Amino acid sequence: MIVLAAEKKGKVLHMGKIHETAIIAPGAKLAKNVEVGPYAIIGENVEIGEGTVIGPNVVIKGWTTIGKNNQIFHGASIGFEPQDLKFEGEKSYLFIGDNNTIRENVTIHRGTAEGGGETRVGNDNLIMAYCHVAHDCQLGNHIVMSNASNLAGHVIIEDSAVISGMVGVHQFVRIGKMTMVGGHSKVVKDVPPYILVDGHPASVNGINVVGLRRNGLAPELRREIKKAYKILYRSKLSIEEAIEKMDQELDTSEEIEHFLRFLRNASRGICR
Repeated sequence: MIVLAAEKKGKVLHMGKIHETAIIAPGAKLAKNVEVGPYAIIGENVEIGEGTVIGPNVVIKGWTTIGKNNQIFHGASIGFEPQDLKFEGEKSYLFIGDNNTIRENVTIHRGTAEGGGETRVGNDNLIMAYCHVAHDCQLGNHIVMSNASNLAGHVIIEDSAVISGMVGVHQFVRIGKMTMVGGHSKVVKDVPPYILVDGHPASVNGINVVGLRRNGLAPELRREIKKAYKILYRSKLSIEEAIEKMDQELDTSEEIEHFLRFLRNASRGICR
């Protein structure tokens, strides 16, 4: 049986399809047209945006804010406490944007004081079944995480990256935009934008040509990225020397500037 919630005693609740077996805490805030499936549990400090669908047996707790038109499939655990021995019960947050698909049994945890207190997931992402997003991770937009991939704490994934199945990413690693990480890879160093890495540990396997085309990068821009790749990986220069050479020889564009900025800020070294 599906029930509709509405106004009660002057308090605006929600106008959506809420299964009678779902448990929704009094303090939870659900916008209109939110659907909640059988045996789902939504905690006291949760906010859910318009049009989001919560599947059966999903548990959402903590200070979690979820945007509009997301689909969260059955068995997902969202907003739980971090799996971090330094966590001492402090107030921390999880923010999930709009139009995300979060598949079966995905786990996404809140942040810690050490990591700024929040985990963030952007918009239009596909997080496939059994993936884990740990505390303090920061995910951009249009990311694909394939089945059973796992992010340790403090990982950053930039826009339009593709993480293949059963990948493990070390804490504090940064994965650049429009990259692709091959299946079963172990990622222990930063992955610069636009490239393909694979292996255990992951090493560079070329430019993510398919990803660049799918994201609509013009041929002349792809040629400049190819030049940047050759300078960084084929010239036998140090990273500092390669940055200087690229700065001098490549045409200026937003993508090339981002590539250089990523290299300058790489804190764990980069995949070679």
